[in-house]
Amino acid sequence: MDLTEKTLSSKEIFNGRILHITHDEVELSDGSRSMREVARHPGGVCVAAIDKDNNLLFVRQFRYPYGEVVLELPAGKLEKGSTPLENGKRELLEETGAVGYSYISLGQVYPTPGYTDEIIHLYACRVKEQGESHPDKGEFLNVEKIPFLKAAEMVLNNQVFDAKTQIAVLKVAALLQSGQI
Repeated sequence: MDLTEKTLSSKEIFNGRILHITHDEVELSDGSRSMREVARHPGGVCVAAIDKDNNLLFVRQFRYPYGEVVLELPAGKLEKGSTPLENGKRELLEETGAVGYSYISLGQVYPTPGYTDEIIHLYACRVKEQGESHPDKGEFLNVEKIPFLKAAEMVLNNQVFDAKTQIAVLKVAALLQSGQI
């Protein structure tokens, strides 16, 4: 069975700094019609940076939509003109002051495929050196180092809520334990 939906029309609802929202009419695979609201997003990147002691570098920052401070791996929005890896290196340096090496791709994730086209690129790296963080204007965060096994335990114990962080932490834990990184 063909599951593809065909866009019949698209109306812009909102065009903001990060999100572009459309209201689309689609034709379903059975020929019927339906409506879709889509949040268009430029995509993101997340970096699991591992120091010489096998700690992962995390940041804590206030996330307005949830009204709370959230524990996350360094991450950010993709900027035009740069590759996801270049964006990841930039975000790692800005948010944690760390310079990484031996980057490997951990793949991509679709964080919420029901209403957004956002794709988050995941990477792991080793930390070469770490200095002071230099977050963007208006970005306030605290940097923390957490042993990778403890971080994986925190994910499994529902102490880390951010989806991209959960996925990257569990992938890194599996790769480290198997000696692949």
